[in-house]
Amino acid sequence: MGGRLLGVSIEERLDEVRLRIAEAAQRSGRAPDSVRLVAVTKTKPTRDLREALAAGCADFGENYVQELVAKADELAGEGARFHFIGRLQRNKVKTVLEVPGLVLIHGVDSLRLIEALGQRATHPIDVLIQVNVSGEEQKGGCHPDDLPALLEGARAFGHLSVRGLMTVPPIGEAESSRPHFQRLRELRDRQAAALPELSMGMSHDFEVAIEEGATLVRVGSAIFGSRS
Repeated sequence: MGGRLLGVSIEERLDEVRLRIAEAAQRSGRAPDSVRLVAVTKTKPTRDLREALAAGCADFGENYVQELVAKADELAGEGARFHFIGRLQRNKVKTVLEVPGLVLIHGVDSLRLIEALGQRATHPIDVLIQVNVSGEEQKGGCHPDDLPALLEGARAFGHLSVRGLMTVPPIGEAESSRPHFQRLRELRDRQAAALPELSMGMSHDFEVAIEEGATLVRVGSAIFGSRS
């Protein structure tokens, strides 16, 4: 059967992930519905997204513009909501903004990208600013000290709404991500602007992320298996 992973269906894996989300939220004194699950579907076929949709999951994260466009077009009108979670090049901004069902861009990390989005947007668009709290040179994201300037820059564009922050910690054990999640939350809390969303946590560490305040978790392999 399509969508089965070692005898376990996508629906069953979704149920397990949802249970883990609810338990992590409860441990941190929060309601389970305060955390939104974004199912990461890069390299996965559209039939897997349809199986997840049938199981009640509507938010999907894509890293590559070409894949995002193809899947959004194929699923247009079926209730899928798309999040762009990869590195967005300025020459792809117009394409991404025209994607049907796009609800959030997670990885905005420079004033130049903010300007490109703001100048191209013809309708309201929500974004998250990616912050490199770990200091890894190979990681995307703005320096924490640059965040206020990016927030100020976004205010110049009426269609652009910064909803919160996003980060990707160094690869490692789940607990090793905790200080990076804490730094992002503390950085958010120091800003004058209201930033309700924190996008942090993936398959191996989303429970720790929720304990540290995540409102969006980006889970792929725990639902769909390893990438093709």
